[in-house]
Amino acid sequence: MKIIEITGKNYSGSYAKTRTASRAVIVKNDKILLTYEANIDQYMIPGGGLEENETPAACCIRETAEETGFLIEPASCVLEIDEYYQDSRFISYYFPAEIAGETEMHLTENEKMTGAGPVWIPVSQAMKIFSDHASYEGINEEKRGLYYREYTALQNIEKDRT
Repeated sequence: MKIIEITGKNYSGSYAKTRTASRAVIVKNDKILLTYEANIDQYMIPGGGLEENETPAACCIRETAEETGFLIEPASCVLEIDEYYQDSRFISYYFPAEIAGETEMHLTENEKMTGAGPVWIPVSQAMKIFSDHASYEGINEEKRGLYYREYTALQNIEKDRT
């Protein structure tokens, strides 16, 4: 498994908080499944935070089902991205996955508020969207960081997939 570190300009040099998440990279017929938050025009690779005593793979399965309504079978984790911002470390595990079935979505209140839902878009379009990360610098740092992370992940995963 490859590990990539991203250090934000605002990193304090040490972290007191850590958040760990898992994300599912699902590509079918040259399209990738993303979560799209329509009310804020934001895309991301489906996934979210680990719960207590949950493995990264189990988190990936649960979060993907909750956000997209798809049941998945993840392969082994291929990438870990560690991000450092302010006094926090954010760990994201990326799992290539296949769809195994469907279920009911269970969105959080925040996801409902942002209009989150699943979308299939061409991988090339996702790369173009995420490659625009620098345009958010100084305007929306959270989105800039998110898009930079997802762009970095897709670049690495697609390179190994093709």
